[in-house]
Amino acid sequence: MTINQQTPLQSGFTTASSAEEVIASVDLGGKTALVTGGYSGLGLETTRTLVKAGARVLVPARRPDLATSRLDGLKGVSVIPMDLADLVSVRRAGECLCESEPKLDIAIAAAGVMASPERRVGPGWESQFAINHLGHFVLINLLLPLLANAGGARVVSYSSAGHHLSDIRWDDLNFDHGYDRWLAYGQSKTANVLFAVHLDAVGKNNGIRAFSLHPGAIITDLQRDMTTAEQIERGWIDAEGNVIGPGFKTSSEGSATGLWAATSPVLDSRGGVYCEDCDIAPLASPGGSMDDGGVRGYAIDPESAERLWQMSAQITGVNINGGATA
Repeated sequence: MTINQQTPLQSGFTTASSAEEVIASVDLGGKTALVTGGYSGLGLETTRTLVKAGARVLVPARRPDLATSRLDGLKGVSVIPMDLADLVSVRRAGECLCESEPKLDIAIAAAGVMASPERRVGPGWESQFAINHLGHFVLINLLLPLLANAGGARVVSYSSAGHHLSDIRWDDLNFDHGYDRWLAYGQSKTANVLFAVHLDAVGKNNGIRAFSLHPGAIITDLQRDMTTAEQIERGWIDAEGNVIGPGFKTSSEGSATGLWAATSPVLDSRGGVYCEDCDIAPLASPGGSMDDGGVRGYAIDPESAERLWQMSAQITGVNINGGATA
């Protein structure tokens, strides 16, 4: 991918476009989609919208009983037990899906955590990097055969404007030398963008195109590790819990960009780009802030994307073809 691909298309949609609007003319009959986090927040809104468009939807869930309860009444939805923090669980889910499904047309990696206190998972991995990036890296690699079978699949990786907070800390991925929850979140969100860049590069010959995105500012379960007082101090909510942050979106508006990236025909010949507000985002200016929008150059650098991919493969033991390394 070259940086000049980060040029808005003037899609006709805006920051206020809803999920229903961006998918209004899309028929997903006969299509199968997978949505991680598909029973909470933007993931739940995404699942509902995909079902309305005719898709079967697979929802990997850390809390399958809760997922089943929240998704009750939606036809064509299947819940698969899976915990992104536990790669044994991720492998089990991936292998189960490869046995049960002939193809996968859409994969939306919407699950994640934000600003978590210092936690370690697996062999000592920093939890935000492990859950937001490594878990999805393993899952999508395992599902590559199904995506290739679709003959035109799309993978959508939820990132955030938070990627502006940190590039990949190549010499200290796990924050072994001092933890900062926001920098750790920023690194994981940069990893989400780089993952889409390299997945698109290696997958496009098999019809797999990948995209990353910033959904916008939305209050959902993602803020579970933030106190109410902190959210009030940041001006996101008031004392009664009402959302008052300027520019905050509804869940429908927040899920719109991911659905647009997963289904819009204007992206048929494109991939590896970062999107926001239902369009391709511009390149961020070097002196800009995350509030200004756009994507940082370090997050779409092809060499960094390949480096992170190879490092992730070594860390997890999963290679490009979806199998376990020796």
